[in-house]
Amino acid sequence: MKVVILAGGKGSRLSEITKSIPKPMVRIGKKPIPIPEKVKVEIASGFITITGPRGELSKEYNSSISVIEKDGNIYCTPNNNLRRTRECFGLSRTIISNMVIGVTSGFQKYLDLVGVGYRSQMDGESLIINVGYSHPVILGPTPGITMKVEKNTTILIEGIDKEIVGKIASKIRAVRPPEPYKGKGIRYRNEYIKRKAGKAGKK
Repeated sequence: MKVVILAGGKGSRLSEITKSIPKPMVRIGKKPIPIPEKVKVEIASGFITITGPRGELSKEYNSSISVIEKDGNIYCTPNNNLRRTRECFGLSRTIISNMVIGVTSGFQKYLDLVGVGYRSQMDGESLIINVGYSHPVILGPTPGITMKVEKNTTILIEGIDKEIVGKIASKIRAVRPPEPYKGKGIRYRNEYIKRKAGKAGKK
C-alpha cells in the first residue's frame, strides 16, 4: 500500500485542500429564538425592530443573514457558506436574542467601589464618584440607561440594550480600575482581581 504524506505549511497542497473543504455552520445560530407574549417583532429592509413591555429596540443585521419570524419564533439563516457569513451567523442570532431579553426583562450590571473613603452618589440623573482624586468624577445621564447607587459603594446600571449597559459599566470602571496589590478601585460584581505580592520591606 502506498502512503502519501502531505506537508502542512502555508501555501502547501494540504493547506489548499483544507481551504476547499466547507466548514460547518456554528450551532448557536441554528437555534430558534422564542418570542414571548406581549412582544412584537417587525422585520424589514435589513432591520429588525422588537417591542416589548420595557421598550423598543431596532438594529440592522448583516445582509448575508436572512431573518424571519415563523410560528412564534425568530430564525436566522445564512445566505452562503463564506467565512464572513459564518462569523456573523451566530453573532446575529445572539444580538437578536439579547434584544428579546432586553425588552422583556432588561439587563443589569453591578459595580462595587473598594477603598477607604471611596463612595458614590446620585445628583438628579448624574452620577458622582469619589475615588481618591482631588476632585469628584461626574458622569451625566445616558438615554435608555438608569443609574442607581446603593449604600454609597454599589452602582447599579440598568437598561434594555445589553451593549450600552456594558459600555456604560466599562466607562465607570475605567474611572479607577482595580489595582493589583490591594484590589482598590471600581470593579464589576464578582470580578476576579489577579493580585500581586507587594515589595518586601528592608531588613
